[in-house]
Amino acid sequence: MVELAGIGPGPFAAMLLADLGADVVRVDRPDPSPLGVDPAYDVTNRNKRSVLIDLKSPDGPARVLDLVERADLLIEGYRPGVAERLGIGPEVCLGRNPALVYGRMTGWGQEGPRSAQAGHDIGYAAVAGVLGLVAAPGGAEEAPGIPANLLGDYAGGSLYLVVGLLAALHHARATGAGQVVDAAIVDGAAHLGSMLWGLLAAGHWQDRRGVNLLDGGAPFYAIYRTADGGHLAVGALEPRFYAEFTRLLGLGPDAPGQYELDRWPELRALIADRFATRTRAEWEAVFAGSDACVEPVLTMRQAVEDGHLKARGTYVEADGVTQPAPAPRFSTTPGTLRRPPARPGAHTAEVARDWAVPSLDSHEEQGA
Repeated sequence: MVELAGIGPGPFAAMLLADLGADVVRVDRPDPSPLGVDPAYDVTNRNKRSVLIDLKSPDGPARVLDLVERADLLIEGYRPGVAERLGIGPEVCLGRNPALVYGRMTGWGQEGPRSAQAGHDIGYAAVAGVLGLVAAPGGAEEAPGIPANLLGDYAGGSLYLVVGLLAALHHARATGAGQVVDAAIVDGAAHLGSMLWGLLAAGHWQDRRGVNLLDGGAPFYAIYRTADGGHLAVGALEPRFYAEFTRLLGLGPDAPGQYELDRWPELRALIADRFATRTRAEWEAVFAGSDACVEPVLTMRQAVEDGHLKARGTYVEADGVTQPAPAPRFSTTPGTLRRPPARPGAHTAEVARDWAVPSLDSHEEQGA
């Protein structure tokens, strides 16, 4: 697989495939990363190999095409038309390799009024209608929360690109015909809301945040502060889980019923008052092992120390960097951490040999 270097969702998609065993060759540019991150810590470049090619040099496109000829998949994340101007667009690449699956990762997609505009995760998620679903602690009247770049870039972007690539690869292997996968973050982010669109149509969802069952509107699906400033996430939706929750929390028999909607503010206040009487650790001990669906809200470093995640090996340390282990898990072909993050150009000679690309051999290896 060939990855044309970029930032954000493209590299993450390539990392996911590399974690699962794909031989990913990342084509890096001579200029440094725009993020300014030391390559040794760029976890999204783990399990890859890197070659350095200046796409604007006279022989740059030809060298990329030599790799493309031998690849099953390609990922690029340029604005529409840029790859074509560089001489490595879909038409040229598929002409060289008709079975190639050419993955295009953009925010706005290859077509549409915004397609040529710059943008980032927060804007794509906002226009898709999903950022507005993220309630802030102050309630529906406050600005939406910002879930880092997980909702747009990685959920709506990378994961949809990977699904598209694998589906198209299956088709290519069955028919010998490659194709272009247009993965737009705005499309994927919108698609994530499919269930909510059904609820909206059925009259079971209000088109405003912080007032619905799953967005913090329900007092039994919300986040509460503890006596020491920690937080607990409550997800006691089903009646039997809610009954366990109220029993362990110590709510009295006079508390409002779970679905007495007009008394939800009262119920929320009662729950908040109870949680405020003990520390997070004390409440964790109360709910441990129960079906009350109450869990601590952990920071990244705290998550690494969680007993369940430790037992599963969800986080690992490799080359001095703590990071998530490959996911999902396979019984026969598990993902592994085979290589540290690729330094730009470090594998030029190695890739030239393994992929039998003579044009790479004539350029001195860099970054080793």
